[in-house]
Amino acid sequence: MVSTNHSPLLAASRRRAVVLGGGGATGNAWLIGVVAGLLEAGIDVTRADLLIGTSAGSTAAAQVTSASALDLLAAVLEEPVPQRPPAPRGAPRPVTDQMERTARLIAAAADAADMRRRLGAAALELAEAAGESFTERWRATVLARLPSRTWPAQDLLITAVDAQTGEPVGFDRDSGIDLVDAVAASCSSGPAYRIGDRRYIDGGYRANADNADLAAGYDDVLVLSPFGGRSRVPRAWGLDLASQVAELRAGGSRVEIVVPDDERFVGAQAMDLSLRPAAARAGREQARELADRIAALWSS
Repeated sequence: MVSTNHSPLLAASRRRAVVLGGGGATGNAWLIGVVAGLLEAGIDVTRADLLIGTSAGSTAAAQVTSASALDLLAAVLEEPVPQRPPAPRGAPRPVTDQMERTARLIAAAADAADMRRRLGAAALELAEAAGESFTERWRATVLARLPSRTWPAQDLLITAVDAQTGEPVGFDRDSGIDLVDAVAASCSSGPAYRIGDRRYIDGGYRANADNADLAAGYDDVLVLSPFGGRSRVPRAWGLDLASQVAELRAGGSRVEIVVPDDERFVGAQAMDLSLRPAAARAGREQARELADRIAALWSS
């Protein structure tokens, strides 16, 4: 495990970095669509010197570095649309309730460190209520999504937050952490996920859903932001994507940002599995439209 504040992966000798942000089930599908669409246009962004994955973006990063993005896209497009009966009136709304619960914790925080500690403490309580089987069950879910449990050859940094200390952490192939566990931790937005004697929560709580600042020192940075560049924390904290990109550009990086065109895939509906094929198609079409712009960044 490496600290995301002092990662050896952030050496200035690298040239290109790709940031794959969080954004739920639809965000993952959209990311796969974008990467596949760029590949169809002759631009293979998975060969970047560094990929940074957060939450759903960590899953996407592990997927596209171990399988063809075109095969992954085909699989998403073939996913059966889940048929769910209408929820009874007054039934729990897990995604909405989770957003409201974490929003209250964020609003009560004095700063980012305080926010992470509060979110971590709440996630530890949820983990205790969920029981020891939570980690095993969540790990099995994540494992089923990954083409390989082996870290890729290129540098991949997966973000998370230590639930017990609130400290940001990052996992890479030298961290001694299994890839499946790293992705499961980065995607754990509810109960804290256990790895050994530590517990972790979603990497999106480190700063924002993208964590683009971790690409500092790279010449060319492509940010794919399923959350649309939004931030759930006060803008005064300077953690939003726009502030991070401004810092990257001030440091000499050229940065391109791609966000979803369709608002259906952002927010509480991002966990709607029935929207995944549409999100993947939308990402593919956007990539085709933006191919010339991305090629100018990638080929120079």
